[in-house]
Amino acid sequence: MPRKPATTKEAIVNAAFELVRKEGLDALTARALAAALGCSTQPIMYQFPNLQDLRELVYQRADELHTQYILAGEDLLGIGMRYIQFAAEEPSLFKLLFQSGHFDGIGLQDLIQAPEAAPLLQVAGLVLDGDHSVVAKRFEALYVAVHGYASLVANNAMTYDPEAAKQTLIAIAEGLLQNGGQG
Repeated sequence: MPRKPATTKEAIVNAAFELVRKEGLDALTARALAAALGCSTQPIMYQFPNLQDLRELVYQRADELHTQYILAGEDLLGIGMRYIQFAAEEPSLFKLLFQSGHFDGIGLQDLIQAPEAAPLLQVAGLVLDGDHSVVAKRFEALYVAVHGYASLVANNAMTYDPEAAKQTLIAIAEGLLQNGGQG
């Protein structure tokens, strides 16, 4: 009977997630992971002959954490603020989720209409089925603003100031309402 692996698949995924969380996706190598686990690279390569499979599991865990985090917002403003706050608190995970090429070739409308976006839209009180082009344009504009703000924060190009972020989002939303969502 084969011996049970001392370094389990779950332990490897947990360590990989924490490594990426602290140091970014580029730090995820078999050697770095082995050092973090205190083992050789053999158990890692046994469980994950292709490190891309491990990277995908880390991405999924980061995506789940991000979704739970932002959905704790009670309304559209709260969701936007939590999105930006996540970028400030978890910059490596934010970069993994949104700046690692995972969405290459996907348009903004595809992201908004994806099934994964449904809980976000529901909490935000939005329904984008049918011809809701004005609502969709407003949401799209707000999403771009929130994501841009969060990207600047995650990349240390801007200091995170929650009150300034809130006032900026409110001003953008008010402008969109005054403009009828046309841009």
